[in-house]
Amino acid sequence: MGPRQQQDAVDLDLMNRVGSDDERAIAELYDRFGSLVYRMAYQAMPTRADAEDAVQEVFVRLWKTADRFDPKRAALVTWVMLIARRHLVDRLRRTRARITAGAMEESAVRDEHRETEPIGSELERDERFATVMERIGELPELQKSVVTRAYLGGQTLRQISEELNTPLGTVKSALSRALVRLRERPGEELST
Repeated sequence: MGPRQQQDAVDLDLMNRVGSDDERAIAELYDRFGSLVYRMAYQAMPTRADAEDAVQEVFVRLWKTADRFDPKRAALVTWVMLIARRHLVDRLRRTRARITAGAMEESAVRDEHRETEPIGSELERDERFATVMERIGELPELQKSVVTRAYLGGQTLRQISEELNTPLGTVKSALSRALVRLRERPGEELST
């Protein structure tokens, strides 16, 4: 069993325990992904309080859907990020709908936007995001961590270096190697 399969087995066990209401497993899930989900929410939400509420809601959603996690379809980090992203988009839509309800000018803008954006484009964006997250999930652990923290979490390389207790040069080279691997076509074998 390779390192990826071992991690998948550990992640599947974790999510099975989360789905069984194991409080330690829920705390472990939060310890692993709480800061990443918070950074996503903080960038998307208008206030810190909204971001904190969104994080709680994302983890409730993760708990309620834990039985749907399948490591054959996506790495756990990919799955968490997809659920977080979907939740944040839904929450922003609900907020926007409340704010703009009844505003005729806003309705006209939405109708105009709807005409210029094909119906399937949102689905295509979600699929592209899922594909990218899946490819990120295939990276070695340090590269995966640096990419998710830098591009999805909005951290600087110096912050990542300090948080991971890893030299800045190592973080920079891990990011560089990760980007090279992610640029390879999906059908190509990822090289080390």
